[in-house]
Amino acid sequence: MDVNLHGKNLYQARIAVRSALMRATAADYRIRIIHGYRGGTAIRDMVREEFSVHPRVIRVENSLNPGETVLVLREYI
Repeated sequence: MDVNLHGKNLYQARIAVRSALMRATAADYRIRIIHGYRGGTAIRDMVREEFSVHPRVIRVENSLNPGETVLVLREYI
C-alpha cells in the first residue's frame, strides 16, 4: 500500500497515515509513505518519530529514495 503525502500539511499528513494504518489488512505487510524531501523534513520527521511507536508498526525503514519511508506492519493472528 502506498500513501502519497505531496501537497499536504503536517496535520493532513498525520491523518492520511493514520487512515492508511486503519485500512491496512492482514495482506498488507508494508506501507510505503511518499513524503518527498525537497520541501523540508517536517513530514518525514513526523512519520518516522510518531509512527515508530504505533502499535501496528514493527519498525520504520528508510528507503534508498530519500523521499520515502516504509512502515513494516505487525501481523495479527
